[in-house]
Amino acid sequence: MSKASFSIDVEPARELVRVRMSGFFSAADVDTFQWALQKAHRQLDCARRGGPLTINDVGGMAIQSQDVAARWGEFLVDPAHRSRRLAFVVSSALARMQLKRLIGSREAEVFTDPVEAEQWLFT
Repeated sequence: MSKASFSIDVEPARELVRVRMSGFFSAADVDTFQWALQKAHRQLDCARRGGPLTINDVGGMAIQSQDVAARWGEFLVDPAHRSRRLAFVVSSALARMQLKRLIGSREAEVFTDPVEAEQWLFT
């Protein structure tokens, strides 16, 4: 299994956060990511409009353990890192199914095409 890694880039003019994630995460990795995402959100001035637009490419992520998937589920419902709209880009049907379960009723969509994901964010 590959080690967890992520990158977070912000585009303040577009109120956009771009995230790339890969590997197999531990609960500690989720916590590290959460801290980094909150730091990125502070670089943007869009909280009063419901937060940033976020695109998260998880195509390089392994299927996560049940414990870590549960931690991601907690993360996704935490209002501290709410995005106005959240688009995920996946590469496999299995990852898509796991992600759809975690998203629940949150304003988020799952795509296989990053261009479609970004278009959806801005519509």
